Formats: sequence, C-alpha cells, structure tokens
Amino acid sequence: MSDTPWVRPEKPAEPTPGMRAPLSAIDLLAFLCEMFAFATLAIWGFATWPFPWNIVVGIGAPVIAILLWALFVSPRAVLAVHPFVRAIVELLVYVSATIAWWSLGFTWVGLIFGIIAVTVGVIAGRRRFA
Repeated sequence: MSDTPWVRPEKPAEPTPGMRAPLSAIDLLAFLCEMFAFATLAIWGFATWPFPWNIVVGIGAPVIAILLWALFVSPRAVLAVHPFVRAIVELLVYVSATIAWWSLGFTWVGLIFGIIAVTVGVIAGRRRFA
C-alpha cells in the first residue's frame, strides 16, 4: 500500500452562463487593429476611385471585409473552421489594409500597421491555442 492518496480525476468546472473571460490588452489591440483595417478600406475606396465607383468601393470593401471577419475570424464566428483558415482570413484582411495604405501613397503607415497587426494577431492566435 502506498502513502499517497488515491486521486480521482474530476470534470473541469463549467463556466457560468452569461459570463466570459475578462478582456486583456491583446484583445483590445486586436479589436483596434480590426477597426483600423475596416476604416482603412473605406478610406481607400472613397479616395482612390472616381465618382460613381468611389461610393460602391468605399462601402463595399469594408462590408466584404466585415462579412469575412464575421464568418471566419470573430470570436462568435458563423462558420467554425480550422485555426489555420481563420489565420489566413485574418491575414488577408490585414494585408488588404496594408496594400490600401501603400496605394494611397502612405507606405510607412501601411508598413507600421502591417507589423503591428501581424504581431498582435500572432500573440492573440497563440493565446487561443493555449
């Protein structure tokens, strides 16, 4: 007989309905990067295209990005996909915003945004796997 007590594995505690984990600084930065990317696509659409198309692209580009985000990347995503697909969609939105800044002639803004967005995305993605 051993002196160590017999330990029975227990089921993890269920989260209380209506409660969620508190937001962290990374969550806030990820949200700000998302909003900045959507606003960037709207600015790009309104500033780059001639009159009749600037309305269509200025409204359509952020709407498409928001739909992609809601379908695949959002914490309450409509479609549950592999985390790799989720990361690709997130990267696609960030790259499109970076390229939009480059096409507007603000290369440094696009480069800085791209670095910050990818860094925050990697940190947030690693936290999801933990």
